[in-house]
Amino acid sequence: MTKEENEQRLAYLKNIVLNLPHKPGTYQYYDKKREPGAEAPDQSHIIYVGKAKDLKNRVSSYFHKEVDRFKTKVLVSKIQDISYSVVNSEEDALLIENQLIKQYKPKYNVLLKDGKTYPSICVTKEHYPRIFKTRNINKRFGTFYGPYSHISSMYAILDIIKKVYKPRTCRLPLTQERIARGEFKPCLEYHIHNCGGPCIDRQSYDDYQENIRQAREILKGNTRDVEDYLRKKMNDYAEKLQFEKAEECKQRIIALDNFAAKSEIVSHTITDVDVFTIVDDDQKKNAYINYIHVKNGAINQSFTYEYKRKLDESDEELLNEAIPEIRERFGSTAKEIIVPFPLDFKIKDAEFFIPQRGDKHHLLELSEMNAKQYKFDRLKQAEKLNPEQKQTRLMKELQDKLKLPKMPYQIECFDNSNISGTDAVAGCIVYKGMKPSRKDYRKYNIKTVVGPDDYASMQEVVRRRYSRMMEENTPLPDLIITDGGKGQMDVVREVVVDELHLDIPIAGLAKDDRHRTNELLYGFPPVVVGLKTDSELFHVLTQIQDEVHRYAITFHRDKRSKHQLHSELDDIKGIGPKTKDLLLKKLRSVKNIKQSDREALAEIIGPSKAQIVWQHFHKEATEESK
Repeated sequence: MTKEENEQRLAYLKNIVLNLPHKPGTYQYYDKKREPGAEAPDQSHIIYVGKAKDLKNRVSSYFHKEVDRFKTKVLVSKIQDISYSVVNSEEDALLIENQLIKQYKPKYNVLLKDGKTYPSICVTKEHYPRIFKTRNINKRFGTFYGPYSHISSMYAILDIIKKVYKPRTCRLPLTQERIARGEFKPCLEYHIHNCGGPCIDRQSYDDYQENIRQAREILKGNTRDVEDYLRKKMNDYAEKLQFEKAEECKQRIIALDNFAAKSEIVSHTITDVDVFTIVDDDQKKNAYINYIHVKNGAINQSFTYEYKRKLDESDEELLNEAIPEIRERFGSTAKEIIVPFPLDFKIKDAEFFIPQRGDKHHLLELSEMNAKQYKFDRLKQAEKLNPEQKQTRLMKELQDKLKLPKMPYQIECFDNSNISGTDAVAGCIVYKGMKPSRKDYRKYNIKTVVGPDDYASMQEVVRRRYSRMMEENTPLPDLIITDGGKGQMDVVREVVVDELHLDIPIAGLAKDDRHRTNELLYGFPPVVVGLKTDSELFHVLTQIQDEVHRYAITFHRDKRSKHQLHSELDDIKGIGPKTKDLLLKKLRSVKNIKQSDREALAEIIGPSKAQIVWQHFHKEATEESK
């Protein structure tokens, strides 16, 4: 590989890394770049699988210049492409990473090549079932729950089952007939009260089966009955003053509360399933279809594909086209296909299913989350290549929200600042194309308003600004935003519309009791515009509000500082800044200058200037002598 080719490879990979989300998930490195038109490289070329609590931070660490581990450098030199999948938690990322490593055996995942897997809990199919942990999954022997990536949680649930329901731990071939014939003898577990003794009929078959049924509910995550039982036992122990046993029950209840009985992502009850979801872009020109395949209880495929609408196809029509194509590409023969809504077509040897709850519904949610993340990544990548695209999108969104006649390219926002009416000022900032145009910012000293009257100050500034813009024939703004609610909007409207007869849309940003912006207002009378406070457009609008507030406050502070630094020396005609600084440097204060005689002043600034300064401070004495 030449130097130029390597630089192109790194630039391609770093562009992928820049668009990774700050979410938990798994990532895969490939030694072959995806083919043109394909959304994902061939799985056979996976050379490394990893998991991360934060995908962007983790993957970007491989490409830092300060990486000094030889093995990491070798791995990075082989990477040609990157793909990833987002999940809900780091635990789910651990489980999927483990499954992918077992399936594809990547070259550089040496630590997990030994075939180890996370343990599960087995409930056997025996006449008197046993409950134990295992790493070998064979459904002929029983029902399996898990796997568990947090081993401590698994042992906690096993301990609770053991102490509450006391299932047998022996391997005796128990049957009701053999027990009735007295073929078995109790072991130590019975004598130390860890077993009810079904082998000698001290615990009935029906009672044992009921205990196993409740234990299965715990393993499924239905712990409410067990918690009620433990609380009852805890209260009984407390009434008998057996506080140590009551504390044990309390700790078990806490363990149940904190325990996740199984992963939302992986379950041995799901054998071979395809999952499809579809997400539209904002203009509904493209759609993003995510595909997840679950085999033997674990996710082994997760990719998102972009489909362009050519004839305004509906989501149902796009899925009709995409599902057979994607299944053929991955060679899937799953007989169950999970989809988000009913479809009016059929696939040979497969059925559609719309889950409402449970593991399969969680898979549907995960698929939708990956499709939305892919959509967001594509948008972010496109806007990095063309920043104007983002600005146009935000202006178009604001135009649609406010139903403006044209896109608001030039937006102006006003804010006042004063302390009890003193040093009253105002600021006007200008945004062009959703970016600040600082050369167009303007500062205003309030001239006609006496006292702290924000409404009157706002009207003065707005009147002065737009009257002058009309006289100079300067382009008027497409939108005015006031830093305030309905009151500020009304007073601005009185000037702009009623006095100046200008047709400029006026919006307002209102704040809540905690002084945080929470509403966008528009119209006459003003009404709240439906805009999510966590949306990108709302963030830009609050940036505009924060910027005008900062601008007005800074101007007010500068003016107040100059006012406070004003001294009596500034009022003496014929005395400039250099002379003033020289006097203050030698005599330290205006008081000392005032008390000095002409000779002392002359030694510092000369006789002529000394005469001017002395006469200024001794006007009364000079007039009396006359």
